[in-house]
Amino acid sequence: MKILFIHQNFPGQYKHLAPLLARRGHHCVALTLRVKKPAKWHGVQVLPYSLPARDGQKLHPWLIDLDTKVTRGEACYRAARELKAQGYTPDLILAHPGWGESLFLRDVWPDAKLAIYCELYHLSDHPHLNFDPEFDKSDHGLQALRIRLKNINNHLHFPQADAGISPTRFQADTFPADFRDRITVSHDGIDTVTACPMPDVRLTIEDKLDVTRDDEVITFVNRNLEPYRGYHVFMRALPRLLRERPDAKVLIVGGDEVSYGASPPKGQTWKQIFIDEVRDKIPDDDWARVHFLGRIPYDQFLRLLQVSRVHVYLTYPFVLSWSLMEAMACEAAIVASGTEPVREVIRDDETGRLVDFFDGEALIDEVCALLEDEAARKRLGRAARRLMVEQYDLYGICLPRQLRWLSGVMNGAEV
Repeated sequence: MKILFIHQNFPGQYKHLAPLLARRGHHCVALTLRVKKPAKWHGVQVLPYSLPARDGQKLHPWLIDLDTKVTRGEACYRAARELKAQGYTPDLILAHPGWGESLFLRDVWPDAKLAIYCELYHLSDHPHLNFDPEFDKSDHGLQALRIRLKNINNHLHFPQADAGISPTRFQADTFPADFRDRITVSHDGIDTVTACPMPDVRLTIEDKLDVTRDDEVITFVNRNLEPYRGYHVFMRALPRLLRERPDAKVLIVGGDEVSYGASPPKGQTWKQIFIDEVRDKIPDDDWARVHFLGRIPYDQFLRLLQVSRVHVYLTYPFVLSWSLMEAMACEAAIVASGTEPVREVIRDDETGRLVDFFDGEALIDEVCALLEDEAARKRLGRAARRLMVEQYDLYGICLPRQLRWLSGVMNGAEV
């Protein structure tokens, strides 16, 4: 079978599925902006396409998002048309539609099956909008209109798509009922063989850090350090946390950019804004125990999770981070925000401890309680890993489920 992958940052969510399909003998091709030259990746033929140069044009701010998606959709359409002229016709198109690339592919290949990755439908009611009023000073009536327009891309895909897939129920349930029925919930998968507990682990980063399981390590991980993932709540908790845990080392992973939500004031970063807010409240000796590691290689990231005594995860009602589930697979004892996506995997005092997102004092209380209770840490960590192995394991659960989903998309044909 000929399978075409569409993802602006391929492989993205197809990191494991695409190589598996290639190994099964399917002819797999990917169109992406990520590469500049044709390449072969784990059996997948990866082909580049580029965006056209365009003169600046005046648009209503609410239309800029749609404009970028149509631009990418047109560019991908042109690349697809060239592929068709070379004799290529896919049986199945697997697309992440979030950037618009797949908008017009059915115009090129009307008979191909189209299955889309349904990451999120933008909802304009609380708590999806104005969850954290500290960082949302906008006119919420106008914001609701803008958010609705962001879904134009989703609605343009719904009539074309044969089926969708979402990694969590929370994400799938954001979609309208008439399309939700076509969405299968299946996580991308956690490699629980690689992400696993390691009692004798040691994390060494240059001459900055050297810790083992004998150290009292508290970890906090974001792709980027920003309010959407609770960075401000965690930072404001640090002064008291460091006072109460004089031997603790706090390891913070994340970049300085913005992945989600509002940008910081011009010329600043959220990371530095909240460092500046709390730094005067923290003595130098305590501050020396706080380590900002930036973005680190995956092997170091896993060792960080394996060495963690308590792992903190906070998020707005939004897409659930892989890092939380990898921490669970490593048997980390977790304190997390009780927001809806988190509750899908963290059950309070079963697979972790939950606190109100905004309650920094409760966060500290729970972290300190777990640091004092080795038996509770072991109980929660083992239950967390058991959940990952039994319901989210990459090879045993998630990839087989995705293959069954694709077989259904192809009307029962073996995939």
